[in-house]
Amino acid sequence: MLIQSIFALSLLAAPQDAPAVAAPMLTPEGQAIEAAIQAYAGKTNDERREVVVSQLRAQGFNPQLVPFEGGNQRTGPRAGANVVITIGEGAKDIVLTGHFDAVPLADGTMSQGVIDNAGSVVALMEVAGLVKDQVEQAPGPFRYVFVFTDQEELGLIGAREWLKAQDKTRIAAVVNMDVNGYGETLMYGENVGEQSAFVLRAMRTQCAEMAFDCMAFPMYPPSDDRVFSAAGVPVISIGSQDAAGAHQMWLAFNGGEANGLAQGFVPPVFQRIHSAQDTMEWVEGDEVLRTARFIADLALRLARDQ
Repeated sequence: MLIQSIFALSLLAAPQDAPAVAAPMLTPEGQAIEAAIQAYAGKTNDERREVVVSQLRAQGFNPQLVPFEGGNQRTGPRAGANVVITIGEGAKDIVLTGHFDAVPLADGTMSQGVIDNAGSVVALMEVAGLVKDQVEQAPGPFRYVFVFTDQEELGLIGAREWLKAQDKTRIAAVVNMDVNGYGETLMYGENVGEQSAFVLRAMRTQCAEMAFDCMAFPMYPPSDDRVFSAAGVPVISIGSQDAAGAHQMWLAFNGGEANGLAQGFVPPVFQRIHSAQDTMEWVEGDEVLRTARFIADLALRLARDQ
């Protein structure tokens, strides 16, 4: 509530005719991130998968397609395929996941799906490049497996199908990314099972050491992380938002009936995702890059903490 109070006071103190503050210029790296995210906007999910594969190949990776039979009662049987890359060798895996599929809208068009979830996909590709550089310099006892999942929006199907085929004893920890694309605040859920305690501890340490604004949610919206936590696999799910929006979202999910929000209030991020408002207008390439660097360091920390 402190940030919201300061924000409200600043509005009261600001001159009413003050000129708008110009948006900061993007770095070249941030521009590249935004261009990579833009490539997913408005495409079908099969086309989005093709973008994942082509972007990974452009980075020098050899992505593997892992097909499965998915769909749900609404769609009927529907073929899907996850995209997987592996970095390094070892007896244990650090798994990083994010879904690439988007949702169809009521008018039959596709959501642009950039916040949910192309921003996470592109961030994970940046993470993969950073982790690859580190592993090449100092190989360790862990593999890093990046799983870009399909059909999350149909019921976490891609993650479930991928996990069914794995030796769960190999998986040391999973980092899931969902709803990323803007904002300086990282949000994560604590409702991921007792087995995930060391992952949450690593996250808290990482936030403190890197001076990141991080917000822990006792109850956090579901994503592919629920597949892993239900199977007893250590996992964390991470999203990003602006500070005020993150506080509003925390109150909406954890503040109870007397949460202080106006009746019927919907946090802005939930007005954007799964709607025609999930557009490049909200994407901040440099913030996505900053998040990616945080996630890369978190993945390497999880390997060191074992």
